[in-house]
Amino acid sequence: MRDDDPSSSHPPYNNTNAVQDPPLTPALPPPMMSMSTSTATPPSTSTPLSDIPLEKLHQQLLPITIPHTSLKAHFTNWGQSYTCSPSVVFEPETEEQCAVILEVARREGETVRAAGVGHSPSDLACTKGYMLRTEKLCRVLEVNTEKRYVVAEGGITLNALHAALAEHGLAMINVGSISDQTLAGVVTTATHGTGLGFKVISTHVQALVLLLADGSRRRCSRNEHAELFMASLCGLGSTGLILQIQMEVGPAFRLKERQTSLGFTEVVDRLDAYASASEHVRLWWFPQADTIRLSCADRTTEPRKPAASFLWHSVIGYHVVQFLLFVGIYVRAINPWIARLTVWLDRAPTLTVDDSWRVFNLDCKYPQFTTEWALPYTSTAACLLELRTWLDNEHRSPTGLRPHFPLEIRFSDQDDIWLSPSSGTRTTWIGIIQYKPYGFNVPYRKLFAQFEAILAKHGGRPHWAKAHSLKPVELRRLYPRFDDFIRVLEDVDPRGMFRNEYVQRHLFGMDGPRWGERVFKVRQ
Repeated sequence: MRDDDPSSSHPPYNNTNAVQDPPLTPALPPPMMSMSTSTATPPSTSTPLSDIPLEKLHQQLLPITIPHTSLKAHFTNWGQSYTCSPSVVFEPETEEQCAVILEVARREGETVRAAGVGHSPSDLACTKGYMLRTEKLCRVLEVNTEKRYVVAEGGITLNALHAALAEHGLAMINVGSISDQTLAGVVTTATHGTGLGFKVISTHVQALVLLLADGSRRRCSRNEHAELFMASLCGLGSTGLILQIQMEVGPAFRLKERQTSLGFTEVVDRLDAYASASEHVRLWWFPQADTIRLSCADRTTEPRKPAASFLWHSVIGYHVVQFLLFVGIYVRAINPWIARLTVWLDRAPTLTVDDSWRVFNLDCKYPQFTTEWALPYTSTAACLLELRTWLDNEHRSPTGLRPHFPLEIRFSDQDDIWLSPSSGTRTTWIGIIQYKPYGFNVPYRKLFAQFEAILAKHGGRPHWAKAHSLKPVELRRLYPRFDDFIRVLEDVDPRGMFRNEYVQRHLFGMDGPRWGERVFKVRQ
C-alpha cells in the first residue's frame, strides 16, 4: 500500500540564503598529521538559526528538497515490502543543512526520519513526516593508522568504507552479510557478523557526534555523555541524527573459508565443537534435506583464491533457481525439491581465500521477506530441535507450509549495549526468509509467526531492523535497561521529533491504524 497523500503540505522553498552552524565545541579529536588522514573542518560561526525567519529557512532548503514528481520522493525498502511517501524528502550534503531541516521541523511540529540505503526489511525507516536521506553525508573525515580508528559521516556505505580503509591497509574488524548499507544504520540496529569471539559491530564504535532535536551538536562516548552514547549504539535513529562515527578498525586481513555439508543431527549433537571450530562460523540449514552447510573462516596470509563459479553463481544460482521459486508460488510442492536440488548442487567442499569483507558478505540475490531473532547460545540446540520438529510436521502435512531455504545461523559474543539483542548473553542468531522471485509476493505470515513463537519460547529477542510484533510490555522483560533507554529519549527529544511510526509502536506502545504494523506495507 502506497501512502500517497495529496493533501500533505509542502514548504514554499524559493531561494537560498547561506546558513551555518552556531559555534560548537569541535566534534573530533585533533588530527594526528604524521599518522592520519583528515578532511574534517572545524565548525564555523554565524547567525543562530533561531533568529532566522522561517521563510528564509524554507528557501535555504530548496536546493536539497526532492520534488514530489520525482521517484525519490517515495521510499521503498530493498526487500520491496514497505513503502512510504513522506511529506517532504530532503537530501542534505552538509551538517549545516541538516541543522536547518531540524530547525524547520521544530517550528512546524514535524517529525524527522533519517533513511539510508533502505536495506532494513521492516518499516524502521518509513515515515509520513520529513525524511532525511543520508546518501550524500558519506565522507571519510579521518583515518588514523597508528591508533587504528576511522571517523566517517553516518551516511557512508560499508562498501565505500571498505575501499577507503583498504587504501590505508585497514579493515573493519567484523562485517555482516551485506555491505550495501550505511554505517549509521549498522550502528543504530546493533547489526552483527558471526563469531563467538566477536561482538556486534556497534561495540567497535568509540564516539558519536549527534545532532539533537533541540539543534545542539553533541559528541558522546563511554566517557562523555555516556548514557546518550549507550542509548544511541542501538537507538533505532531515535536519539538524534548521527553525523559522525568514530570506529575502531584493524589491519586489513584475508579470510580462508572452508565450506562443507553435514547432517543436521551431527552438527546439533556437537554444536559447541562446530561453533568454536573457527574464528567465524556460519551455518546454513536446509530443513527440507536435513542438511547443514558449514562455513568456517579464519585469518590467513595466503594469496587470494576466490571460489566463485560462473555456472553456479550466475546461471543456476540466480536465474534457474529464481524461475523455480516463481513456479513454486503456484505449485507449492516444488519448493522442497528446489531446496534438495540446491543442496545437491552445492554438496562439494569448497575453499576460498579473499579479502575479509568479501568472505563475510553474501549475495542476497532476490528481494525477500525475512526475520531474524537472537537467543541465548545455551538454548541453541533445544531451539533447533524444536524448529526441526515443527518444519518436519509441516512437510508431512498435505496442507502444511512449504517454506523456502535456508535458515541462516550465526553467533556473537555478549555485549553491554542497552538494547542490543546480544546484551548480557552470548548469542545465536537464527534468520528465516521467503524469497520474492521477480518481486512477486509469497506467503510468509503464518511461517514467520510460528518461527517467532518458537524463538520467543527459548528467550529470543528480535533483530531491530526486522519486522516484529513486540511492544513495551514484552521488551521490558527482555531488556533490563529498557526504561533507562526511554528516559534518555524523553530527555533529549521530549517532543518526539525522531519518533516515527516504528519507534512509537514498539518503544512507546502506540496502537491503532496510524501506528499499525502494516501501515506501510506494499500490499496489505
